[in-house]
Amino acid sequence: MGDPRRNRKKYETPRHPWRKDQIEVELKLIGEYGLRNKRELWRYKTMLSQVRGIARSLLARSESERAKTEKEYLQKLGRIGVLPEEASIDDVLDLDIRGLLERRLQTMVFRAGFSKSIHQARQLISHGHVAIGNRVVAVPSYLVQKIEEPAIKYNPNSALSRADHPARKAPVATALK
Repeated sequence: MGDPRRNRKKYETPRHPWRKDQIEVELKLIGEYGLRNKRELWRYKTMLSQVRGIARSLLARSESERAKTEKEYLQKLGRIGVLPEEASIDDVLDLDIRGLLERRLQTMVFRAGFSKSIHQARQLISHGHVAIGNRVVAVPSYLVQKIEEPAIKYNPNSALSRADHPARKAPVATALK
C-alpha cells in the first residue's frame, strides 16, 4: 500500500520535455490560466489522460457490460461540469485540457469578476477570501462542480466581503489627452 507520509506523484512528465512547440503550448496555458508551474499543468494532463483511458476501456467492453457503468461515468463527468448532461462516451474522447482548466476555482473566480486578473484570483483564494457556500476554500486548483458554481462568493469573514473595499472597486478609466 505504501507509506502514507510519502506522497506519490500525481502527474506524468512529457516524454520529450524539450520540444520547442510543446514548451510554447505549455507556457501559453500556464499564463492563460495562471498556473504556478508546469507540474500543475501536467497533473491536469494526467487527469485528462485517465478520464479518456476509462472511456476507451468502456468502449472495449460488450454492450451488456458497459451500459450501467457508462451512464454512471457520464453522470459523474456531468456533475463536475466537464461534459453536458446529454453527452455520449465519444464526447469524453474529444475532451481537451482547457475543459478541465476552466473548472478550476481560480478560473471561475476570475471569470465571475471577483478579481481583476487570473493571478489576483489565485492570491484571493490562497489568502482565504473566497468561499463556496459556507466553506472557505483556499486551494486554487479545486475543481468546482456544476451545483457549486452559483455558491462562489467572498468569505463573509474577509474584509473583501464589504462592497466598499478598495480592491473591489472597478478601475477608473482615464481619458488620454
